[in-house]
Amino acid sequence: MEIDFTTQIWKEGKMYVSYAKELDVSSCGKTIKEAKKNLIEAVECFLETAEEMGTLDQILEEAGFMKKRNVWKSPQVISMEKTRIAIPG
Repeated sequence: MEIDFTTQIWKEGKMYVSYAKELDVSSCGKTIKEAKKNLIEAVECFLETAEEMGTLDQILEEAGFMKKRNVWKSPQVISMEKTRIAIPG
């Protein structure tokens, strides 16, 4: 079985943070490559634990994933943009 998800990466100080938004799982690394690798390991651990607990299908369905054949498809991102607003005060 396979799953696809969106990876976001940004820099915080000297580290790169990687984030799988659909699964709400994050990791980090000293390089972009390391941050991606560590995120994949974190997602694998998250999915394995959910499977062992018998909650994997429920978690993925609640996160908006759809199962097609042997692949869990993440929700389609329609738009992603930075937005700036004034902070009251």
